[in-house]
Amino acid sequence: ISWTAMIAAYAQNERGKDALQLFRHMDVRGIKPDELAFVEVLSACASLGALAEGKLFHSRIVACGFKSNAVKTALVNMYGKCRSLKDARQIFDTIHRQDVVSWTAMIEAYAENGKGKEAFELLGQLDSEGIRPSAITFLSILDACSSLASLATGKGIHERIVASGLDSDIAVKNSLIHMYGKCGSAKDARVVFDTVRQKDVISWTTMIDAYAQNGYNEEALELFAQMDLEAVEPSKFTYLSVLDACAGLVSLSRGRAVHERIIVNGFDSDVVVQNALVNMYGRCGSLEDALGVFDEMHQRNAISWNAMISAYAQNGHGKEALELYKQMELEGVKPDTITFVNILHACSHAGLVDEGRHYFISMTADYGITPTVEHYGCLVDLLGRGGHLEEAQDYVYKMPQPDVVVWMTLLGSCRIHGDVERGVKIAKHVLELEPKEAAPYVLLSNIYAAAGRWDDVEKVRKVMDDRGVKKQPGCSWIEVMGRVHRFVVGDTSHTQTEEIYAKLHKLTLQMKELGYVPDTKAVLHDIQEEKKEHMLFYHSEKLAIAFGLISTLPGTPLHIVKNLRMCSDCHVATKFISNITRREIIVRDTNRFHHFKHGMCSCGD
Repeated sequence: ISWTAMIAAYAQNERGKDALQLFRHMDVRGIKPDELAFVEVLSACASLGALAEGKLFHSRIVACGFKSNAVKTALVNMYGKCRSLKDARQIFDTIHRQDVVSWTAMIEAYAENGKGKEAFELLGQLDSEGIRPSAITFLSILDACSSLASLATGKGIHERIVASGLDSDIAVKNSLIHMYGKCGSAKDARVVFDTVRQKDVISWTTMIDAYAQNGYNEEALELFAQMDLEAVEPSKFTYLSVLDACAGLVSLSRGRAVHERIIVNGFDSDVVVQNALVNMYGRCGSLEDALGVFDEMHQRNAISWNAMISAYAQNGHGKEALELYKQMELEGVKPDTITFVNILHACSHAGLVDEGRHYFISMTADYGITPTVEHYGCLVDLLGRGGHLEEAQDYVYKMPQPDVVVWMTLLGSCRIHGDVERGVKIAKHVLELEPKEAAPYVLLSNIYAAAGRWDDVEKVRKVMDDRGVKKQPGCSWIEVMGRVHRFVVGDTSHTQTEEIYAKLHKLTLQMKELGYVPDTKAVLHDIQEEKKEHMLFYHSEKLAIAFGLISTLPGTPLHIVKNLRMCSDCHVATKFISNITRREIIVRDTNRFHHFKHGMCSCGD
């Protein structure tokens, strides 16, 4: 009994390896394990994902003749945790009198392996058997709702939980918060969170994550600050969610502050946290910081390499991304699906067409990875930007099910290269799929405007008006001294509007002296050139840059974020501004990072 108790203690406290080792010592001593010992050692195998060891113990259990529900349920749990659903279901079907524990184990196995539909089918069978679900059953079903991202189904389960009187259980409440977050309803998650009387670190972390996953990044950081006020000690998982929020805001200053806290709390050597830091710094435009964390890692997994390759790719360093990939291969780390998405992104951003073609073929030929929609999308973007529109279109037709994003990528390439005929055909197809989305109308309007077909531009605008489709207004923002300042085109709401416009006027004169000519093709209106120049003057990213220049010390890098793609004129103007002011200006638009320095941009345009 004492051996079994010690094995149980190890297994229940995340020391699975110690549990297995103690079981082996028990064997060496000639002590015959009982059913309970097997139950606990199977739990240890489950926590380690040790399928081979689990199967060996299964064989011994059969040899010993143990057939109790407890042992079989432990086997179901072990096989589920080890991602062997077929074995789990075979064992479950041999249990003659299935109780709520065995039903829950099988439901959990399905839910944890992304088989939400099967989990719900099993819940229906459980109901038909007249067995009342337990709190743990509902935890597994909520996990299934999360994997299905079905808000309506999740709300239905929530109602059942309330009717069962289990809604006061903190584990259930935390799981409800998680489910609502995964189903895209941060509002419902917050309603549940506010009903938790004694919130633990899991409650806070789950709600912060729900905000971050759904784009409510400011709210996530505000809640993190409130968590501090409540004196709740963050876990490493809290920091992972907070780093995600910082990345979502492209807030380098706050990301660095969180990094400092991670070091103080001793989480900086954890590989999962290190991966999140590399990802955050890459998404905030600081390759130097990302590389600093990556180089200090003693152990790297595929996620580590992917994060650093992605950081290079989205910051316009395609060749460095490919070099890192080669190093990854040399170190024996097997690339996965995400690796090749990042590699193809890198090739696209750097214009490396031949390399992109090579890696698209290599992923299947060398690693047996079947291309996904994301891989095809990257290749179409690469080929389209490179002017290979016919080849790009051929790949779209080769895809099993091309989505709207891929078609929009090809449409964007038609705009870049002025292929009106192809662009019109593609736009019509996209509008059949997404008649309420503004982006295809805007791109089609851009194509017509570039060709001087102003009557067609007006027709597109009329269709948008008739269908009630609204174009998303451009917005740029910059963080200065911990405060975010937002600007829209022609913005006059800022308290320093006069100084901002005076600075911008002075910069425009300096730029023109150096040869800057406003790119009036970026104005999609049939008006005089002078008026077009005037409209370009007020673009949101220029206002944000001007504010940054008057609000920070000379030499301070400026970090700007824009909710749309940077226009061609602002791109050219920012090159001039970076040269005039001797500043590094980093602009994150919807497509990539642009690092402007000494009159050049990292994108190569």
